[in-house]
Amino acid sequence: MVLSALRARTGRRGFTLIELLVVIAIIAILIGLLLPAVQKIREAANRMKCSNNMKQCALACHNYNDTTGSLPPAVLIGRGIGWNDDNNNGPNWLVLILPYVEQGNLFSTYQVNIQNYQQLSPPNLTGGSNDQGWRNMSLNKINYYVCPSDPFASIQLQRNGRNWEPGSYGANAGPGTPDQTQNGQSPQYGVPGGGSYASGGVMCINWGDAVGTLSAEDGTSNTVMINHLRAGPMNWDMRGTWAYGQVGGSYTGGNAIGDCYTPNDKGCCSDDTASCQDRPDISMGCWGGGYGQGQARAAHSGGVNTAMGDGSVRFVRNTIDQRTWYFMISRNDGQTFTNQ
Repeated sequence: MVLSALRARTGRRGFTLIELLVVIAIIAILIGLLLPAVQKIREAANRMKCSNNMKQCALACHNYNDTTGSLPPAVLIGRGIGWNDDNNNGPNWLVLILPYVEQGNLFSTYQVNIQNYQQLSPPNLTGGSNDQGWRNMSLNKINYYVCPSDPFASIQLQRNGRNWEPGSYGANAGPGTPDQTQNGQSPQYGVPGGGSYASGGVMCINWGDAVGTLSAEDGTSNTVMINHLRAGPMNWDMRGTWAYGQVGGSYTGGNAIGDCYTPNDKGCCSDDTASCQDRPDISMGCWGGGYGQGQARAAHSGGVNTAMGDGSVRFVRNTIDQRTWYFMISRNDGQTFTNQ
């Protein structure tokens, strides 16, 4: 009986090489079929998380409005300081809303520095100081401020002698360039398709619109309040940096005029942000010779998330035409838009 069992065991055969290769091929095909589905599910979850982050930022802006009477300025620039002076610009909107996104302790740590600079900025006529102590918060990562889909969100900006954590959301300073929309100004620009329209932003240099006023202009549900931004692909590219108060860094501007067309446009030199990397191959074209333009950009497939003035979040597709995009980001052009 023992001999019989031994013969039975030795009579079994394993897989042949061909059978093994067939099994491996089938497994590879199944993985190939499942991987895109897994990636789509992951991106859908990331986009939902990003949408929630943007919603929280929008609600924080509304709470700031309820407290102060207006939305936060895109960035504070002290009296006598140039709007594009990197070394001396002040706290931006994301710094000012920290108490409303569960970061009250961080804000309190630098509150004196922030208040000193606020008193230096218009419309204040006296007092204040160019207190740059608030910049020490630049290394703090704020989860609400980062899109999980951004492939460069782990790269810290290295500039002005310090590191800066990336961020994914920017105040909408309008389709006009930041220097022309500061203090709430609304210059007229020609728009593709004909006509000249106002280009006022919602949160600009040293100025934030009031929610009630925005409602009486083009309407809170018709106007973008917060745009999506992408972090720079290199540590010297300041785009998508939450505490860095420059166009392309923490707010958008000039992004429906000139060579800065529509969300995620693929043109070279599209953004104008000093010392950037021109990467039109990944929809991050840039001219690094100066400041002036910063487009809405995201790694989401097909478009960008935007938060409207009423706090709702919309997904704007890359295929939107430039005229419609202009009307979406101008607070007072007198036009309505059709989301595409």
